[in-house]
Amino acid sequence: MDVNIKHAGKTHSVRLDPSAPPAAFKDAVYQVTGIPVDRMKVMVKGGVLKDDSDWNKIAPKEGQTFMVIGAAGELPKPPEKPITFIEDMEDTELAEAFARPVGLTNLGNTCYMNATLQALRVVTPIQTALNKATPNAPLVRQLRDLYSGMTKTSDSVVPSTFLTSLRAAVPQFGEVIRGHYAQQDAEEAYTQILNSLREVNDPEDASKKFLEQWMMVDIQRETKLEGNADSEPPTISTEKALKVECHITLQTNYLSQGISSSMETKLTKRSPTLGVDAPYVQTTKVTRLPAFLSVHLVRFAWRADVNKKAKIMRRIKFDMTYDALDICTEDYKSKLRPVNRKLVDIEKARAERRKIRLRKRGLTGADAMDVDEGEPEAEQRKKERAEIGELVDAQVKADIGSSQGGLFDLVAIVTHKGAAADSGHYIGFAKKSAFHDPTYVDPNAQIDTKALDDYEADEDWYKFDDDKVSIFPRDKLETLAGGGEDSSAYVLVYKSRVA
Repeated sequence: MDVNIKHAGKTHSVRLDPSAPPAAFKDAVYQVTGIPVDRMKVMVKGGVLKDDSDWNKIAPKEGQTFMVIGAAGELPKPPEKPITFIEDMEDTELAEAFARPVGLTNLGNTCYMNATLQALRVVTPIQTALNKATPNAPLVRQLRDLYSGMTKTSDSVVPSTFLTSLRAAVPQFGEVIRGHYAQQDAEEAYTQILNSLREVNDPEDASKKFLEQWMMVDIQRETKLEGNADSEPPTISTEKALKVECHITLQTNYLSQGISSSMETKLTKRSPTLGVDAPYVQTTKVTRLPAFLSVHLVRFAWRADVNKKAKIMRRIKFDMTYDALDICTEDYKSKLRPVNRKLVDIEKARAERRKIRLRKRGLTGADAMDVDEGEPEAEQRKKERAEIGELVDAQVKADIGSSQGGLFDLVAIVTHKGAAADSGHYIGFAKKSAFHDPTYVDPNAQIDTKALDDYEADEDWYKFDDDKVSIFPRDKLETLAGGGEDSSAYVLVYKSRVA
């Protein structure tokens, strides 16, 4: 329905959808008045319109006028180029428009949410699971609808409905300081959004849960008395974790090094044998790796002197490929190692074949005929997949959503710029190829080798700075290693390599 809003002596016509949350109406008001949502008061029957207000109780009518109070900021800028509607586009324009993923509008200190949502988009099975699910939780429904909507437009998306559901599900994200919504921690948002998916079924087996199968790590902790280990048997515990952590010390220079050192910690607790508090050593090992491994680079530590989480600026280099065998139990490592080694060999062989094909394309006539490409690439890859299939441990093969070789490729990063977790700016990065992943295409399909070579040679990334989406060159990724207040890797998403 069309209603009117009155602000600063002016009347504007605004569309109101009673089936949408009040946040959507507030955003529409912002578009015409320039009043930031967090500073806006919309007067309705019974008081001020809140994000959890019920439209049924307010009972708005066609043509009704609402009073709006608040200081206007700068109005949303019109697009630099005229808007072109999908139905008016040529085929080439459509392909270009939809090739690049869209951004998300910042609704007032919501970059933490936007960066997280963009990083999680590369976890392709999330969208598959959501599309097959009939979730009861509003946050899960809104995540499904948001991701679906982001694939159907070439314009930035306003995630107001999802934000409303997120704040309802996790009240801390609705914190207001001096009249403005506060900045939040992207790692906490990452954790909470994933936690909301705990009851979503696995798309391949409805008897299992998606999150446990595709994104959770199984770990085993052994805690033993330090020094007098023989006098007291160690205790063994197991649990599931959403991510592995990389704690930063003065000796930490590399992500893999930090993860490994974080697997062993010292603690003090009461010894039942000695009857006093005693030092213990706790060793953690992985007993199951998911297809998508999340790594939390612990960059923030509580400082009592300033009463907030301060950033650890140290430069930590991260690899594009992470071999997780070092953090696994010996038994689990032995199950993964054959596939792990074979995947490395296959990658080298494919790179060599790619060089030969590229060299042949640069030649003509008899010179090109002299270059022997060998068997067609499709046949060679089919054989490679068969070889991997024979090497996969039977128990691992039956475990849906698990890593088959423990070898991972970096596909997404959430970075933080600034000095504290609850201030500064978060940006998402995702590998371009992760949005056009051929591993989810029929493996028996014919291969266009030129398109495949172009795909595998493209190592650039997308940079998601709220509604601004740009190409980020591969050789600039090392600038995200940290070393100051500039953008530093904070949460990393690795994808298990497959043949």
